[in-house]
Amino acid sequence: MINITQNLWKDWRLHVIVLAIVLLTERIGSFNISVGPGVILLLPMLYAMVVGIGIYFTPLIKEKQSKSAESLVFLAVCLLIARFGVVAGASLPKLIEVGPALLLQELGNLGTIFLALPIAVALGLKRESIGMTFSTGREGGVAIIVDKFGLNSPEGRGVMAMYIFGTFFGSIFMGLISGFLATITPLHPLSFAMASGIGSGSMMAASSGSLIGAFPQLENDIIAFASASNLITICTGLFVSIFVALPLTEKLYGLLTRRKQIHANIKEKNNVGG
Repeated sequence: MINITQNLWKDWRLHVIVLAIVLLTERIGSFNISVGPGVILLLPMLYAMVVGIGIYFTPLIKEKQSKSAESLVFLAVCLLIARFGVVAGASLPKLIEVGPALLLQELGNLGTIFLALPIAVALGLKRESIGMTFSTGREGGVAIIVDKFGLNSPEGRGVMAMYIFGTFFGSIFMGLISGFLATITPLHPLSFAMASGIGSGSMMAASSGSLIGAFPQLENDIIAFASASNLITICTGLFVSIFVALPLTEKLYGLLTRRKQIHANIKEKNNVGG
């Protein structure tokens, strides 16, 4: 274990590339793009993720750097969450004032079922859509699907597709959409801070960073609400997914596919009759 840790810090190619990305993206700085009454914030963190993904497909990054970066990302996220925890502790009275709203925000994650599942079925996806839409497709969701259906099942392929997609593009999407929605809607910025906690440290950081860019005067409150929400999601999300989200997704999938089959049969009969 000690040798592995030492090898991570001795990987000079990785550290030079990361330093270059940081210097480049910080040099570019932040940009605000007005879209109607809303604002899309482009932050250095978003540039860094895009540049990092692009460099991954170049000869600059080899398999060694890729594996080292994976371990160091978890370390960096842990430090970030620790910092968020310190800020959240100072804002504990405000978190208590929110009360049930912070505890019940986990139910908002069920929106992926009602929004995404009908679209997936309409596009012709089969049981893969269950794994794709019953959760946000993070580690907990993958574990639930693999345990119940297996990794090689249609549901397993669906959840893994979303896990991979979320890993590459989730933080970029969260960083762009949170600041835009917070500036275009009448909802309070702290409600979007709570919505940032979907069980992913990197996505939460990207989303809350965008909110802080739009509302710098609320920085500590945004960090506190986002980190508390993320912690609650990690603790309670597994149980909500097992007992509520997955059974609900399977039930709704059955209803949607049955209705789709009925419409297909009616259309076929009309064509035959014509």
